[in-house]
Amino acid sequence: MKVSWHGQSCVQVLTDTGYTILIDPFITGNSKSDLNPETVAADVIIITHAHADHIGDTEAIAHRTDALIVANVEIAEFFESKKLKTHGMQMGGKHAFDFGEIKMTLAIHGSSYEIDGKPTTLGLAAGIIFHADGKTLYHAGDTALFSDMQLIGAYRPLDIAFLPIGDNYTMGIEDATLAASYLKAKTVVPIHYNTFPLIEQDPEAFCQKLAGNQGRVLAVGEILEV
Repeated sequence: MKVSWHGQSCVQVLTDTGYTILIDPFITGNSKSDLNPETVAADVIIITHAHADHIGDTEAIAHRTDALIVANVEIAEFFESKKLKTHGMQMGGKHAFDFGEIKMTLAIHGSSYEIDGKPTTLGLAAGIIFHADGKTLYHAGDTALFSDMQLIGAYRPLDIAFLPIGDNYTMGIEDATLAASYLKAKTVVPIHYNTFPLIEQDPEAFCQKLAGNQGRVLAVGEILEV
């Protein structure tokens, strides 16, 4: 499995079996992104919650690539109404797909999207545990710290965890450091920071707070083999 970070919370996963998976593909309007929504590959798009900086370019990419959209039921139904392929899930549920297993976990955060000019709640925010190629990835989505992260770490040993550090809307560095100690992932990558002034943080300072060599700051587009 190969993973890369593309600004904000956008993560790309390339499985050994040849699937390209995008998580929270916020590209247009993301000053840190190196991706092009008109050319990026996607077999699957996973959405953690409905905020615009996470849904991002999902609709355009899915129309072009015929990607399967995996999200909570409310987001899935929204995209199904646009004639796109979807698979709806909810917190605590898991499903085995051809490309790997997804388990949807708790996240403490909102989940709304502007529809016809009005903010509309689309279900609950989530985190994602993705298992493929004998490896397990945890993408926390946008969330506060919560003690049940200890159970996420105990559910299945985590090879890599993507944790928000931007503060204000999500965990900051202090809480994300505690989250990393709960999760006990082999590698922890900070996300959701420095996209705009209110969430500016020092990712190197975060990683220096983590145990051993657990922390890893990824440059945008840098590929990490898990």
